[in-house]
Amino acid sequence: MKTAKIIFWVTTSIIFLFEGVMPAFTFQTEMAKEGIRHLGYPEYFGNAFVVFKALGALALIIPIIPRRIKEWAYAGFAFDFIFACISLWAVDGFGGQVLFPLLFLVILATSYVFHDKISSTNL
Repeated sequence: MKTAKIIFWVTTSIIFLFEGVMPAFTFQTEMAKEGIRHLGYPEYFGNAFVVFKALGALALIIPIIPRRIKEWAYAGFAFDFIFACISLWAVDGFGGQVLFPLLFLVILATSYVFHDKISSTNL
């Protein structure tokens, strides 16, 4: 049980830092804006996107958030990573950057599996 909690908190913290904290502090940089433009999305999309990322990251990291809300956050991040992979592949072709969102999808899936294990033992 202790190992499951450690794996859950490490993977969830990675998602929180890379999908919640980092975008919240960097979304107004020129590099972030250029990344959104490069993929063909309007600039306002990036602003809305960072709000949902921050809310989803908070939902995952705060223990008192209801399970159903957490599941929506996990689903939202899964769609985010899948569509990031598709967008990068469509615009730039297959390359290393296409695999980066899939790496985070694996980390997210690990967090979800161990969240489920921890939650079912606490019932």
